[in-house]
Amino acid sequence: MAGRVVTVAFEGVEARRVDVEVQLTGGAVHFAVVGLADKAVAESKERVRAAFAGLGLALPPKRIVANLSPADLPKEGSHYDLPIALALMMVMGILPADALDGWAAIGELNLDGQIAPVAGALPAAVAAGGWNMGLICPEACGPEAAWAGGTAVLAPRSLIAIVNHFRGTQVMGQPKPGPMLDGARVPDLNDVKGQEQAKRALEIAAAGGHNLLYVGPPGSGKSMLAQRLPGLLPPLSAEELLQTSMVHSMAGLIAKGALTRSRPFRSPHHSASMAALTGGGVRAKPGEVSLAHNGVLFLDELPEFHPQALDSLRQPLETGEVMVARANYHIRYPAKVQLVAAQNPCRCGVGGPGRGHCGKAPRCQISYQSRVSGPLLDRIDLTVDVPPVTAADLALPPPAEGTAEVAARVAEARNLQTERAAQHGDGVSATRGWKRSSRSTPPPPPCWPAPPKPAASPPAAGAALCASPAPSPTWKAPARSAASTSPKP
Repeated sequence: MAGRVVTVAFEGVEARRVDVEVQLTGGAVHFAVVGLADKAVAESKERVRAAFAGLGLALPPKRIVANLSPADLPKEGSHYDLPIALALMMVMGILPADALDGWAAIGELNLDGQIAPVAGALPAAVAAGGWNMGLICPEACGPEAAWAGGTAVLAPRSLIAIVNHFRGTQVMGQPKPGPMLDGARVPDLNDVKGQEQAKRALEIAAAGGHNLLYVGPPGSGKSMLAQRLPGLLPPLSAEELLQTSMVHSMAGLIAKGALTRSRPFRSPHHSASMAALTGGGVRAKPGEVSLAHNGVLFLDELPEFHPQALDSLRQPLETGEVMVARANYHIRYPAKVQLVAAQNPCRCGVGGPGRGHCGKAPRCQISYQSRVSGPLLDRIDLTVDVPPVTAADLALPPPAEGTAEVAARVAEARNLQTERAAQHGDGVSATRGWKRSSRSTPPPPPCWPAPPKPAASPPAAGAALCASPAPSPTWKAPARSAASTSPKP
């Protein structure tokens, strides 16, 4: 007789069904795990053996074979410990043979029989619900998995708790979803003195979801402005929240099941590699462009990034998704981001008209700006010159208009774009022009709360922001050649 338990294998944010089959056969005493398992899965037999010993159980003196089906699908991670242990308990008669019918399981075992948390509880719960099954996951992952809505979830602390539950001696209840946090406090726009043109560009970029590049000397406020962009954007919708949370779940960034409607803001260091930006590694984890899905990706000191790493962002910025292709797997992650970048006009930072004299101009500017390829600059919609802040600007009182007022106009502008797109009925996003993908995430469960409505603003202000016939004369199109000079005001 063979015991069978359902678990999952992750391909990006998608979870594929895997059947764990355990059988006892005659022959030499041996514990084998087969089915294209990686090192972490192969080591699960030792964790299972130690966990059973911690509970006072001994493995039968037979040949134990654990098969992970389908055998041609790569299996990675430590979440296969729990399903292997449960299937083995069914074969040993500790659990009834049909006890786990209609249940999937994920979890890592400690040596004392406790169940340790693993990444990917939310995608696993969503997938289990699609299969009309429940999910057994670690206690620490219960609040996260409970966000799947109609999926039944069991979150035991140890193997003993599972045995007691299915024997009816200690029945566990459904865990509650984690809290919905307000998110970290976003810096206010009224902290920025001067730079009215740059703030206007930030508002236009927030309203239309445009990619933005600030060019200016050090200390002019480029990074300060970019950090205030998330406060201007509307909160995540229920569908966007589910997509973003599933990516963060795969990266292990959801603590105690707590979610937030604030849009992600990722600012990787310029030493980040191509795999760090787009995803990859041994287990093909999501990169910064995927962790910023439905949010902002800020690249400070843009020319200092490795050119190969920057060029790897060209396709994700165009398609809204990234394909991590390796010899033995192809994994797709969502990557719909708003890119905001900042750079100095040249390496010494003082080049350009009105900024001082560079001893190597114009060769210094041409060499420095040529580190960013033309195709990547073509994907940047607004290039804004940020002049130095003068002493007179710093002496001014704080601006009367802050993040709340600008965010209200941005919300009104986005509402107008949504209504306009709905009238055309073409299914194109109102802010980025991306069509809905056939591989889109399932709709959010009914338990997910609706996002709060933004504050109303005068319609004329939003209409003026949306319907501007042409950019201000201070804008210029991004440079098309590698040998272009610094942007002119």
